[in-house]
This record gives sequence, structure tokens and C-alpha cells, in this order.
Amino acid sequence: MVDDVEKRWSDPEGFRKAVRFGLGVVALAALVAVIIGIWAASRDACETGPMLCDTASRVAMVVGPAVVLAAGWIGAFVITYLRWRQGRVWPIWQGTGWFLFFLLLAYLTIGGSVFAR
Repeated sequence: MVDDVEKRWSDPEGFRKAVRFGLGVVALAALVAVIIGIWAASRDACETGPMLCDTASRVAMVVGPAVVLAAGWIGAFVITYLRWRQGRVWPIWQGTGWFLFFLLLAYLTIGGSVFAR
């Protein structure tokens, strides 16, 4: 029988791993955005206009980092489930998952304004 009242949520090593995972996903999404930005700026279609001058560059700028954030979000919740099944401390990973989900929604909301022009 599981004693649900007894909770030990302290796991410094798990916390470090979750923070590293979250920061790594955010850094990778930023790197993808920079790479897509360099690609969009160097295209012949955008020589005289703004960097995101056509639909292809706008879609790439919104979708690229969003895919990285979505993969991190889903990955964090998969790790949450696995840790829960193992009886280990899981709320740290759930927090990481919700943080990445919030960033994903914020990025998509702000990025959606690119298409409103």
C-alpha cells in the first residue's frame, strides 16, 4: 500500500537534470531561430526588403523553434510519467514540462503576429 501522505519531493540531482533539460531545450530553440534567421537574411528573395520578406521565411521562423519547444515539452512529460512509474520524484519534471509548454504557447502567439501583417 502506498502512503500518499508521506511525500519526499527533495531530489537535488533530479532538479539539476530537469533544469539542464529545460535550459538545453530553450537554447536549442534559440539556436534554431538564429540559424533560420541567417538563412532568411541570406536569401535572394529578401535582398532589399525586411529579413522575413516572404511566406517561406516566416513559416520557417515560426515553425522551427516551435517544433523544438514542442519536442522538449512532450519529452519532459514523458520523463515525468516514467519517473512517476518508477516511484521517483516526478513533480520537478512536470514543472519543466509546463514551463516549456508555456514558452511554446507564448512563442506561437507572438509568432502568429508575423502572419497578421
